[in-house]
Amino acid sequence: MNEAVKNYLSAVDYYKGYDIGAIGDTYSRLGKANTQLHNFPEAKKYYQLAVQTGKDIASADNLKTAYEGFSKLDSMEGNYLDAYKHYKLFITYRDSIFNEKNTKKIIQSQMQYDFDKKEFLAKAEQQKKDAEAKRIKNQQYFAIAALGIVVLAVVIIALIQFKNNKHKQKANLLLTEQKAKVETTLSDLKSTQAQLIQSEKMASLGELTAGIAHEIQNPLNFVNNFSEVNQEMIEELLSEKSKVRSERNEELENEILNDIKVNEEKINHHGKRADAIVKGMLQHSKQTKGIKEPTNINALCDEYLRLSYHGMRAKDKNFNADFKTDFDETIGKINIVPQDIGRVLLNLFNNAFYAVNEKQKTFDENYKPTVSIQTKKENNNVRITVSDNGNGIPQNIKEKIFQPFFTTKPTGEGTGLGLSLSYDIIKAHGGEIKVQTKVDEGNPDNFGKEEGTTFIIQLPVA
Repeated sequence: MNEAVKNYLSAVDYYKGYDIGAIGDTYSRLGKANTQLHNFPEAKKYYQLAVQTGKDIASADNLKTAYEGFSKLDSMEGNYLDAYKHYKLFITYRDSIFNEKNTKKIIQSQMQYDFDKKEFLAKAEQQKKDAEAKRIKNQQYFAIAALGIVVLAVVIIALIQFKNNKHKQKANLLLTEQKAKVETTLSDLKSTQAQLIQSEKMASLGELTAGIAHEIQNPLNFVNNFSEVNQEMIEELLSEKSKVRSERNEELENEILNDIKVNEEKINHHGKRADAIVKGMLQHSKQTKGIKEPTNINALCDEYLRLSYHGMRAKDKNFNADFKTDFDETIGKINIVPQDIGRVLLNLFNNAFYAVNEKQKTFDENYKPTVSIQTKKENNNVRITVSDNGNGIPQNIKEKIFQPFFTTKPTGEGTGLGLSLSYDIIKAHGGEIKVQTKVDEGNPDNFGKEEGTTFIIQLPVA
C-alpha cells in the first residue's frame, strides 16, 4: 500500500468523533492518491464518502473538492458525461464559496461608504448654512443697490433738466454701470441656487449607489460564471473533436454545444441588464436640458423603487419592508424628462422607506412596514400614487413640506430640498403633486393601525 494512502487512513481514524470536516477533506485526498495510483475503484469509493460527508455537514468546501476530484477521475476512465456532470457540480459549489467571500467584501465597502456619506452630509449641511447666509447677504446688497439706483435716477433726472447732452451721456454711462452691478448680483444669486440644486442631485445619487451596487452585482456574477464555464466547455469540445471519428462521442459534443448556446444567451441577457442599470445611473447624474422623451413610466417606477429599497437595505442590515406594485399596462409611453421624474420618484420612495423604518423601531412584530406604488391612466393624465403605512405627517407641518430647506429628519439625514425640487419638477411638466396623510390620535387600542402617507402625482400624457 502506498505510504500516502496509509497516512491518510490514519488521519481518518485520528479525526473521527471531533472533526467531520477534516475527515471529508481526507477522503478527497484518499481519492486523489488512489487516482494517481490508477486504483480507480478505491478512488471512486473515497470520493463518494467525501461527497456524503460534505452533504451531512452542508460543507460547500468539502463538496467542491470532492466533485472536482470526481470529475478528473471520470475523465481518466473515459466517462465524459459523468465528468461533465461532476464538473458542473464543482463549479456550483466553487461559486457559492466565491459569493460568500464577495458578500463580505461588499459589507466592508458599505461600511466605508457609510463613513464617507456621513462626512459628505456634514459638509453639505455646512454648505447649506453658508449658502443661506450668502443669500441673505446678497439680498441686502441687492436692496441697497436698488435703493441707490432709485436715488441716482432721481438725481440724474434733476441734472438732465439743467445740463447739456454731454452731461446726459455721463449719466447714461453711470446707469449702465449700475445695471451691470445689479445683473452681476442676480447672476450670483442664480449661481448659488444652481449649486444647491446640484448638491441635492448628488445627494440623491449617493442614495442610489448602494442599490446600484446590489443590482449590478448579480448580472455581473452571471456573466463571469457562464463565461468561465463556456471557456472550459469549449476546451473540452475541442479535445473531443481532435479524436478520430470512431472514438468521438457525438452525443456529448451536441450536449456541450447546446449548453454553450444556452450560456451565451444568459450572458447576453445579464450583460444587457447590467448595461441598463449603468445607463440609468448616468442618466440620473448628468445635467439635464429639460428635453422630454417617450418613457415607459411603469419601468421607471419599478427601477427606482428597487434601487431605493436595496439602498436602504445596504445602509441598515436590519431594515426590511414589503413593497407592492400595481401598474396600469395600458398607459404606454408618456413624454417626460426621465432623469427629473426619476429624481422625484427616488425622493418619494426614500421618504416612504424611511417613514416605515422609523415606525418599525417603536412597534412590535405584528407591524408590517409596507410601501406601495400604483399607476393609472385617467383620460389624458397619468396618476402615480406612492403610499406608506408609516407614522403619517402631523397637520401642523403638512403645509410646510414643500418649502425649501424644511425637513423633519435629524441633522445630517436630509437637505430639506427633496420635496421642494420635486414640486418644481412636477409643475414644470404641467402636472401637480399633493399629499394625503393620516395620524392616528384616537383610541389607544388602534394606535398605529390607521396611520400613513400617500403622495399623488398627476402628469399629462402628451
